[in-house]
Amino acid sequence: MDDPANKMKDPRVSVLILNWNGEKLLKEFLPAVIRHTDPALAEIVVADNHSSDASLSLLATEFPGVRVLSLEENFGYAGGYNRAVAQVNNEYVVLLNSDVEPGEGWLGPLVDLLDRDPRVAAVQPKIRAYRDKSRFEYAGACGGYIDRYGFPFCRGRILGVTETDTGQYDEEAEVFWSTGAAFCIRRALYLEAGGLDERFFAHMEEIDLCWRLRNSGYSIKVVPAGVVYHLGGGTLPMNHPGKLFLNYRNSLLMLYKNTPAARRRKIFPVRRAIDLSARILFLLKGEFANARAVGRAYREFRQLKKHYREPAVAFRGDCILRSSILWAFYLRKIDRFSQLTSAMWENGAVEISS
Repeated sequence: MDDPANKMKDPRVSVLILNWNGEKLLKEFLPAVIRHTDPALAEIVVADNHSSDASLSLLATEFPGVRVLSLEENFGYAGGYNRAVAQVNNEYVVLLNSDVEPGEGWLGPLVDLLDRDPRVAAVQPKIRAYRDKSRFEYAGACGGYIDRYGFPFCRGRILGVTETDTGQYDEEAEVFWSTGAAFCIRRALYLEAGGLDERFFAHMEEIDLCWRLRNSGYSIKVVPAGVVYHLGGGTLPMNHPGKLFLNYRNSLLMLYKNTPAARRRKIFPVRRAIDLSARILFLLKGEFANARAVGRAYREFRQLKKHYREPAVAFRGDCILRSSILWAFYLRKIDRFSQLTSAMWENGAVEISS
């Protein structure tokens, strides 16, 4: 018969690392994941997205204690994680990028908050830059938000400007989205919500999932007591046309599927004007591949949007900037989250630390 005391010691969390031809990243970052993750709290699982490098042999020889899920093809970020989450059984799952170095004790505060508050669906730690550990990292920083037109930004990062972390955002806070670099979520809710949208393939799918969860009445929070360090750009550089295409297309899909038709009729003409301006700017700068990427994003968006029904749940507008973050950054010279005032947010104030 099972010993109840032993059951209490079983891990409650699966830390899932999706890998695709990431042998070098695994060698550099996986030791810190193992070192700083309490085995009594969490198991570490690498889901391999059909790599063609030596990732699997590296895992077998150098990390035999890490569980490996070998996927039969490259399903992308969304599809790979969906299959990995379906194959584990723990209460909570963490989607952890392969280029993340967790700090000591990083996971406990995330689990503690989820244990305390059943209305919180997902949380993220504080994300600092791996190459400059004094600064926030671009992809998530200290919790994510979006503006009215679907452009994301963070506590600690406005557009391409990241802040030095001086403790200015060390309070737990409700946010709009949790970064996919270190995304801790209740497994049951992940599955109930349908997981990550596989039509996105990669980029912004975690924002879309958070939006769906928020529209269903749940909250997303950041827990700065947990800290990880993210390299970033481990798959594609920031200015790569492929990444630009996915970001534009998926941002449009996210807006379309999570906002009611009446709101879309107000938002999309402005969004199209913003994106046309960006495309013209790319052409003037001679960045023709980037200009083509924006056009391709719109063509594929028009095809893919046919697959989505009208939102079936109530729309939540809190944690959304009332206007454009581009306007705030370029015209009002706002490059720090703490410069945003409560009047700039929809449906009430967002608590700003400074």
